[in-house]
Amino acid sequence: KSMCRSNKSPWVCLTCSSVHCGRYVNGHAKKHYEDAQIPMTNHKKTEKQDKVQHTVCMDCSSYSTYCYRCDDFVVNDTKLGLVQKVREHLQNLENSAFTSDRHRKRKLLENSSLNSKLLKVNGSTTALCATGLRNLGNTCFMNAILQSLSNIQQFCCYFKELPAVELRNGKTAGRRTYHTRSQGDNNVSLVEEFRKTLCALWQGSQTAFSPESLFYVVWKIMPNFRGYQQQDAHEFMRYLLDHLHLELQGGFNGVSRSVILQENSSLSASNKCCINGASTVVTAIFGGILQNEVNCLICGTESRKFDPFLDLSLDIPSQFRNKRTKNQENGPMCTLRDCLRSFTDLEELDETELYMCHKCKKKQKSTKKFWIQKLPKVLCLHLKRFHWTAYLRNKVDTYVEFPLRGLDMKCYLLEPENSGPESCLYDLAAVVVHHGSGVGSGHYTAYAAHEGRWFHFNDSTVTLTDEETVVKAKAYILFYVERQAKSGSDKL
Repeated sequence: KSMCRSNKSPWVCLTCSSVHCGRYVNGHAKKHYEDAQIPMTNHKKTEKQDKVQHTVCMDCSSYSTYCYRCDDFVVNDTKLGLVQKVREHLQNLENSAFTSDRHRKRKLLENSSLNSKLLKVNGSTTALCATGLRNLGNTCFMNAILQSLSNIQQFCCYFKELPAVELRNGKTAGRRTYHTRSQGDNNVSLVEEFRKTLCALWQGSQTAFSPESLFYVVWKIMPNFRGYQQQDAHEFMRYLLDHLHLELQGGFNGVSRSVILQENSSLSASNKCCINGASTVVTAIFGGILQNEVNCLICGTESRKFDPFLDLSLDIPSQFRNKRTKNQENGPMCTLRDCLRSFTDLEELDETELYMCHKCKKKQKSTKKFWIQKLPKVLCLHLKRFHWTAYLRNKVDTYVEFPLRGLDMKCYLLEPENSGPESCLYDLAAVVVHHGSGVGSGHYTAYAAHEGRWFHFNDSTVTLTDEETVVKAKAYILFYVERQAKSGSDKL
């Protein structure tokens, strides 16, 4: 702070108490550590010098501790509990500052008619209750997915209603009372940190929430996402759902999560779609089943296979790939229906994908077709915007038109006659958008509907938006929620 006067992302050195900005502002906290190493490069380290290296610092906002020498977050404390004492001191300072500042903020709120956190609904002013998520360094891919999932009510409510994990006393303090089957540290729980993050959103907080604890667990159990480089939001979503599904199959205070799920009437056994074992809320909400039908073109033998899915990855048809804007006039506009049709239409497999025909006893030319045997409660559609050409991964920037309401999936069903009149209709709940050209760069934001209003989630900034803005977005991931049967007047 003393070097650049920035008040963003302050980190305090636990050796000398000096405060500097984090690596995603001007990196003076890291420079402070690096400067302390210089005297030791040409001299033999003495015991005294070895101790004073300014390697450990604490985030003044989230109180997490970081070691620059290990290049990792630190979860343990000294024998005297000195790190916790620093945390408590910082919290006391923040609380006293908050108390004195509260009256000033209240007066500002009363006097400001243009305050961005206030919103007029039916003539009365209400608070904008959405909470943003802090960017921890290229973590917009995670924030966009978390905000989208937080607005899928059935999914979000399940986690928010889970009991908090109790912490034991004594030697086992801090250890979880239920186990995780995830790889890595057995003392971390993705389910618990995910639950806490969802609980922090939509609380009406004026400040953004820092998902640092969740990101720490992500680093522990999903090594692919370690570091601070930009990641693919769809890949992160799949890893997140898969690991939540695995951990939920473990025990919770001696009770299987699957038992809790089966007792939940809204997520009954009839909605099960098992992926890797017992059903969980992940498969009950997102799980569907595809029928993969392959026909040998030589002898006509038909092979059928059923594949469970949590989302569908759709190609943008090649004839639309050069169209970049919504209003471009050369040819028809690409629609979501075009992408779904391309996914489910009969397709002849090319030479690299020859099918092993059991009747012909060799690989033969064949056709492939997908049918949806079971639709999920929440249909997640991923538009394949990134593809490899030679040695580069390019982005397909084509605008794809998608409906806000009434996406009809009946024509893609294997047995449409067995579905009810409204069971195949879906309404949009959230959209993840990638801004920029490459998968390893650019920026992710999300649009999501909450209690009839649309919001734009851009890391720590949340703004109210409208349907016209949402439909113009170049969608990357779309979350559609199955429409519940309503009275005749409410139907489209």
